[in-house]
Amino acid sequence: RQEADVYVINTCSVTEHADRDCRKLVRQARRRAPEARVVLMGCYGQLKPTEARELLGVDLVLGSDEKFHLIEHLNHLPENGTTAILVSPVEELDTFHPALALGERTRAFLKVQDGCDYPCTYCSIPLSRGRSRHQSVAETLTAARKVVNQDVKEVVLTGVNLGTFGQGGEESLLDLLQALESLSGIERLRISSIEPNLLTDDIIELVARSPKYVPHFHLPLQSGSRAILKAMRRRYTREVYAQRVARVKQTLPQACIGADVMVGFPGETEAHFEETYQFIETLEISYVHVFSFSPRPGTPAAEYPGQVSPEVRKARSRRLHGLGAEKRLHFHQQALDTVRPVLFETHTNGRLQGYTDNYIRVTVPGAPEFVNTIRKVELLEATSEGIIGRLIPGSI
Repeated sequence: RQEADVYVINTCSVTEHADRDCRKLVRQARRRAPEARVVLMGCYGQLKPTEARELLGVDLVLGSDEKFHLIEHLNHLPENGTTAILVSPVEELDTFHPALALGERTRAFLKVQDGCDYPCTYCSIPLSRGRSRHQSVAETLTAARKVVNQDVKEVVLTGVNLGTFGQGGEESLLDLLQALESLSGIERLRISSIEPNLLTDDIIELVARSPKYVPHFHLPLQSGSRAILKAMRRRYTREVYAQRVARVKQTLPQACIGADVMVGFPGETEAHFEETYQFIETLEISYVHVFSFSPRPGTPAAEYPGQVSPEVRKARSRRLHGLGAEKRLHFHQQALDTVRPVLFETHTNGRLQGYTDNYIRVTVPGAPEFVNTIRKVELLEATSEGIIGRLIPGSI
């Protein structure tokens, strides 16, 4: 097996787990090809350039902005045994770099916003990605037109804090969504995670009447405790969150709503956690992504008193995972005996797998030529993981 001459590792640093993965990948690259050059770029390099040099022994460290000039920097790698660090101060990260990433050749991810101005006390993203920034609607449309030539059926709009697109200027996220809807050659548009306080009635109504936008919203919750939300410096209350969920379900009864929830934030007592658990029980959400608090250097919460033990964090995480599975199963059961459009992504052992417009994973018997097509499927048998369905013959 021939090894690479250069290994490039693009990193995240949102959690300690992500940091560990980064360090593990560097060690693996060194073991596989001791003479190869290793480049570390992205958030880990932005936040911990000295650690990358001294502990990991990489050859080149590129920050959050410099990584977009990777090819140029590869042409000027330092001599073996030395490390070059190219990291701009975070306050100088003011350039937006559009990006288009292809998934399983059926879906594309279009980045329309970067950075974040929110002061959440647990989050290192503002320290690694800088302030919120974006291009104009017209410039974003130019980037989106590249998708049309990629033979993908769905485009997911992404950003670090997507809902802040346009803030501080004369344009808004709603303006962008309306403009993208008019773009020919794209069958599905999906909005990725958006802060609940930035999900407006106008956006919900646009999705409800649009033939392209799918009924799926991911709304970070983080905690259902009023006290913990305040300590996190989140920009919404649990009442606002509940109202947004209710408005979505009122307007789009079949909509899928996902939530991010953090357990073990400093000072989170058992009573605080129960408040979160019971609040989630009352919400018409469809699934839950559970994360354990991870102290990030440089963030206020890393120094807060009342740090929760790993054992307690794990126990709370298990309980919320169980509740999330119940929520997902209930959502799937509600969809039974209905017909939904499914974008098929894979074919294995005579079975097709893909997602409905409202983000239910569906498996049906079928032929490989249906991959990357959208077909109507009758939903028949539910589990917490997905639904087994029947492809409706001749459906498009």
